[in-house]
Amino acid sequence: MINKSSSTTSPIDRAPTGSIDSGMLLVALIWGANFAIVKSSFAQIPPLAFAALRYVLASLALAALLRWREGLSPLPPGSFRRIMWLGLIGNTGYQALFVIGLSMTTAANSSMLLSTTPALVALFGGLLGIETINRRTASGIAMATAGIALVMLARGASFSMSTVLGDLITLASVLCWVTYVLGVRTLAGKISSLRLTALTMLAGTPGLLLLGGAQMMKLDWAAFSPSTWFGVFYASMLALVVSYLLYNRAVARIGSVRTSVHGCIIPVVAALIAWPVLGERPTLWQGAGAALIIGGVLLTRGKKETAESAK
Repeated sequence: MINKSSSTTSPIDRAPTGSIDSGMLLVALIWGANFAIVKSSFAQIPPLAFAALRYVLASLALAALLRWREGLSPLPPGSFRRIMWLGLIGNTGYQALFVIGLSMTTAANSSMLLSTTPALVALFGGLLGIETINRRTASGIAMATAGIALVMLARGASFSMSTVLGDLITLASVLCWVTYVLGVRTLAGKISSLRLTALTMLAGTPGLLLLGGAQMMKLDWAAFSPSTWFGVFYASMLALVVSYLLYNRAVARIGSVRTSVHGCIIPVVAALIAWPVLGERPTLWQGAGAALIIGGVLLTRGKKETAESAK
């Protein structure tokens, strides 16, 4: 057995604190575009088959990266079972519910529901004693959430009987993700973010294969358009591998609440992307919402963290 390092941190985790914000901005950019890209890929790949395919590719890439960067080393006592559960809830459960919900509702509705994550992480994190929520953080979350509502309502987010089932399924996926984020927080400092990301993804992939394997067997691979192949690559290598590594690193360094708040930027990114791609010009209300979101994210960082990032 190869054991390159028994340390609980990797070079990824030891990156400068100031890079956390830039990393989470990149995650927001990637995930902001992911809704439209995944939705368009459903034209040739059914939702569950798409989820299974992207996870197989992402798991293989992360396993290879883990072997190269850290090798094999024993897990901390008692962490194996928790990692398996996190993989099932945060990958199998979240991804299956996300793609099914997205296929049954609008991208705007899905984005708006997912943007409730920071508030839910703060609520449950505080109730469970995992996170300490001060007045400044609570105010920032409230401000960012109000901004999201303005942006998404201006983009046409609306809840009706035709989307209610998809909306409820998407909300269930949000609860799975909240559980995953808080679970990752409890393992911070015990295992590197690279190892945690790779192992939880490997744990969640078999369940997705079980759910989407039958659909994958029926795919006409030769008929895939270049845009569909791009969607598979984007959703696996960027939206999973790169984004999950950056996200879990941020959770370990700055906590689950402050990390989740960065996700409030996603609706702003989605609206900006829709401008050149779909011709949807931003409105005054969207601009006001964007200002609230950015202000809320900055407010949650606090004076101390802002000063440290500026050094």
